[in-house]
Amino acid sequence: MDIIKQNMRRFASVSDRAFQKIADALTPCHFAKRGLLVREGELAKAAFFIEKGMTRSYWMVDGEEITTSFSTEGSLVFSMDEIYYGRQSEEYVEAIEDVEAYRISADTLRRLVTTDLELSIWWGAIHQHEYRRLHRSHKERLTLPARERYESFARQFPEVCRRAQRGYIASYLGITPSTLSRISIF
Repeated sequence: MDIIKQNMRRFASVSDRAFQKIADALTPCHFAKRGLLVREGELAKAAFFIEKGMTRSYWMVDGEEITTSFSTEGSLVFSMDEIYYGRQSEEYVEAIEDVEAYRISADTLRRLVTTDLELSIWWGAIHQHEYRRLHRSHKERLTLPARERYESFARQFPEVCRRAQRGYIASYLGITPSTLSRISIF
């Protein structure tokens, strides 16, 4: 759980007391490679802190998987539709490696981040960070040539470049796998 605590502290000052509130609500779980943590059209009723392994989030569009993000050790993954709006997920979260995680119920997470000031600040900070990442990704997809998109991605996410399938990365970047093969060195 140290990696989770370290990652939480990347975004905000979280005391041991506040972290313990989260830790007390966690249940260990495992997802085999290709297992789904979140499914489109369903309520997971949980969020997951990744201890080991990697996931990707994706939408199905006209029968094609469109990768929207990757998460590695220390990250928190969940359905935004469910956590924020109480609606069924519009995306999938898939383990692309075997994943060891900790599950926290969605209700408990919402209660903790609305009743504990430190956790509320942490919650806001991770969302600011994610919004900035999404904003930058959107801008790059619309303005940069494929090579520059890949180079920016590789600088931001070198671990994902080493561990994820090229097709997933190409999908995230909005390019074909053959284009990615021509422009990447990994």
